[in-house]
Amino acid sequence: MLEENRLMTFVPVSNAVKARAFYQDRLGLRLVSEDSFALVFDVEGVMLRATLVPEFTPQPFTVLGWQVQDARAMAKNMTAGGIVFERYPGLPQGDDGLWQAPSGALIGWFKDPDGNILSITQLP
Repeated sequence: MLEENRLMTFVPVSNAVKARAFYQDRLGLRLVSEDSFALVFDVEGVMLRATLVPEFTPQPFTVLGWQVQDARAMAKNMTAGGIVFERYPGLPQGDDGLWQAPSGALIGWFKDPDGNILSITQLP
């Protein structure tokens, strides 16, 4: 039914200025519009709506992620740009913050200013 339609994704944010600084300036996403409801970014043809909400509780799991070609290089660049990778007890993560899943995927998690958990993943 929806397989031929383009996916769009949402992430809740509470402050437009902080969200713009993070998603546009830190992550390098292209801002295409902004109004009193959301900041809209283009991510390789997929719409990401950073929806403004008065308050919310961040979820304890990944809500948004990117598949990357080279997770180690990306983690290094992101860390140099001020992104801090999360550390989770019980997961053996390298100095770069990446965890190698049993599948061979390399995964790193980081948070936006509202505490949303985001990730990068390099598939094997």
